[in-house]
Amino acid sequence: MVTIATHLTTARRRLIGAGLEPTDAAFDVEVLARQALGWSRATFLTHVREPAPPEFAGRFDPLVARRCRREPVSQIIGHREFWGLEIEVSSEVLTPRPESELVIETTLTQLVPRSGPWRIADIGTGSGCLAIALARELPQAEIVATDVSPEALEIARRNLHRHRCADRVTLHHTSFLDGLSGPFDVIVSNPPYIRTDDAPSLAPEVREYEPSAALFGGQDGLDPARSLIPSAAARLNQGGYLVMEIGKEQSQAVDAMGQQTGMMVSQLRRDLQGIPRVVVMRPRGDRLEVGGLRGPRAAAPVWDSGRNPV
Repeated sequence: MVTIATHLTTARRRLIGAGLEPTDAAFDVEVLARQALGWSRATFLTHVREPAPPEFAGRFDPLVARRCRREPVSQIIGHREFWGLEIEVSSEVLTPRPESELVIETTLTQLVPRSGPWRIADIGTGSGCLAIALARELPQAEIVATDVSPEALEIARRNLHRHRCADRVTLHHTSFLDGLSGPFDVIVSNPPYIRTDDAPSLAPEVREYEPSAALFGGQDGLDPARSLIPSAAARLNQGGYLVMEIGKEQSQAVDAMGQQTGMMVSQLRRDLQGIPRVVVMRPRGDRLEVGGLRGPRAAAPVWDSGRNPV
């Protein structure tokens, strides 16, 4: 009888033939096999060399076929882990990336104590992953999350209920901060920032399966930032922060935008490849001292985390 491991070997070869790197193929076939079996990883590792259940091939092979077409694993299985939380995803929302966790880590360094009644806005919430992670970490925070996509907001709503924070996160169908008066202590965002001309260089999983509205930010990738930064400047408390994910080689342009709208860059946090990935901006005039920011909240020094996805 054919074992589960034999099925995985065949599937791995198919994925490599479809253009995946061997390491990625090996990881993906395990995830898809566990999905087909309904097993935890511990159960899978214990029984992987045993004969495959009769129904396994009929469930597993269609999943592998979808992956061979370069459909993302997250969309095939319907979820992705972010900040230790299982987040539902689909082709209607951007799949959460590990480097976006740096937005959460950076925000938490600004909000001391965590028990404070902070007011936060998450702009372009998509799956709701940023809002949910912050709601879980900041039990007294009031969070507003916006998106222009009704389909994305429905997914975010389901994720909010799954993680029991729907009572503290309010969803709004709007563009950026339109219709929201503020003021906010923190505004967070992972806006579209890929240049339109870079589309051909993206992996098929991104280019063909994720929503273009959540990926592309115009000719230079900065159109969303041009709208978000002045809008945030008008709605932040004095001493508040805009924490925003940015793309490669965009930090200087974002700094210039801030200067034009009364904002200043107070931190620039880099990913493990040394690429500026998250920018922290605050209203100009807040007092800056050696060793960090001193005001309503304290800031941490620059540090490295995450991976570059693009």
